[in-house]
Amino acid sequence: MGDAATFMIQGLDDSDRHWQIPARQKERAILTLAEQVNVAGIAPRSGRRPYCAAERQPIIAAMNLPALDTLLGGLSPRQFLEEYWQKKPLLIRQAVPGFAGVLTRDELFDLACDPDVESRHVRREGEQWILEHGPQMRGRLRGKRHPWTVLVQGVNLWVPEGDRLLHHFDFIPQARLDDLMISYAVDGGGVGPHFDNYDVFLLQGTGRRRWLISDQQDRALVEGAPLRILQNFEPTHDWTLEPGDMLYLPPHWAHNGIAVGECTTYSIGFRSPTAQELGTEFLGWMQERLCLDGLYADPDLSPQTHSAEIAPRMIDQIERMLAGIRWTRADVAAFVGEYLTEPKSHIFFDPPEEPLKRKAFARALESRGFALDPRSLLLFSEAGFHLNGEAIEIPETLAPQITELADHRRLGAGSLWTPALLDLLHGWYCDGFGGPDEA
Repeated sequence: MGDAATFMIQGLDDSDRHWQIPARQKERAILTLAEQVNVAGIAPRSGRRPYCAAERQPIIAAMNLPALDTLLGGLSPRQFLEEYWQKKPLLIRQAVPGFAGVLTRDELFDLACDPDVESRHVRREGEQWILEHGPQMRGRLRGKRHPWTVLVQGVNLWVPEGDRLLHHFDFIPQARLDDLMISYAVDGGGVGPHFDNYDVFLLQGTGRRRWLISDQQDRALVEGAPLRILQNFEPTHDWTLEPGDMLYLPPHWAHNGIAVGECTTYSIGFRSPTAQELGTEFLGWMQERLCLDGLYADPDLSPQTHSAEIAPRMIDQIERMLAGIRWTRADVAAFVGEYLTEPKSHIFFDPPEEPLKRKAFARALESRGFALDPRSLLLFSEAGFHLNGEAIEIPETLAPQITELADHRRLGAGSLWTPALLDLLHGWYCDGFGGPDEA
C-alpha cells in the first residue's frame, strides 16, 4: 500500500499537521478508503457471566477479536511501534469490526455501583465541572438535566471478556499494560479537554463519540477544577468514531471526547510511572533490605563556639556512613519485578471456598487447561519470575511452561502436566491466583 493510502486508512502522517484540508474532508477521505477494505465481520457467540460479586445478566456477546493487522489498520506491530508509538496519533476505522462492547449499559452501571470497583461520575453544569467518586448511586446514573459521563476503571479485573480485550494489546509488553476503562456518556457528555501522561487506545463501543485532538504545547489548566481541564484548547483534528473504530493517542496529546447521543468508549491504558514515583518506591524497597554497620561516634569531640551548630565534622562522618548505601542491577531488576506485579491496593484474591483436591484438580486441567485470574500479574526478567508482587522460585524444568503461562495467561489442556507443575499450579489455585480455564 502506498504512502498516501497508508495515511488515509491509518490516520495522521507528520505532514498532516500542515495540510490545509479541513478536518471533515480528511474524515471523508479516510472513510472512503476504509470502506474499500474487505474485512470480515464478527459473528457473536454465546456469552458468559462476568466475574463479579453482584448477580448479573450474561455479557451481551463474546468477542472474536481481529488479527493484529486489522486491529492496527493494516500495520504490523513492528510498523506501529516504529512509526506511531509515542510519536503521533493513529486513527483506525473498523479496528474491531462489529464491536458492540463487552457489557450492556445496565451491567456497566452495576459495576459502577459496586464498592469494590473504581468509578467516577463527571457532569458539567454551565462552566462548573463536578466529580463524584464511586460507588455510584442509581439515581445519579439517570440524570437528564446536565450532560454527564460515568467512567469505570479496571473492567478487565471483573469481566473475562474485558480481560481478553485488554490482553489483545499485549504486542505492547504486559509490563506496560495498565487496565481497561469503560466510559458511558449521555449526549454531550465527556470529561472536557485534557491530556494524559500515558499512551491510550480509544475503542468505540456503542454509539458515536466526536474526538477533537491537538499537539499543543500550552498545557495550562483551569484553576480549581476537580479535573485536569485545559484552559486554552485549540483542536487541530476533528473525527467522529463509530462502533469498532479506534484512535491511538501518545502521551501529552490534548483531546476532548464528546458523546454524540449516548455511547460507550473502551480505553486501553498503559503504565507510565514518573521518575519520582519510581525513586520513592525503590527507596522504600531498599529500606526493607538495607543493612549498614557502624555507630556514630566522636571520641575526638572538642568544644564548639556555638552549642546549637551542627558541626561540619558531624556532617562529614554521617556522609561517610551513608556512602555505604549501594545497589546493583540485580537489586533494580528484583525491585522492578515486584513493583510491576504488585496488585493495586483495592485488589484482593478469593481462594476457592471448597478447593478441588489434587487429583480432581489434575483432571480438570487435563480437560480444560489452566488460566491465571484476571487480577494476577505474572512477569519474568533476568531476576526470575514474579507473581503478584512476590519473587517465585521456578525449577529450570518448568521455566518454559511458566514462561508460556506468563505470555499467554493460560496453558492449554494438551500441556504436559507433570507432578511438579501440578503441585505449583494447585498452590496458586488455592491462593486464588488462577484455576481451571473457564473459557
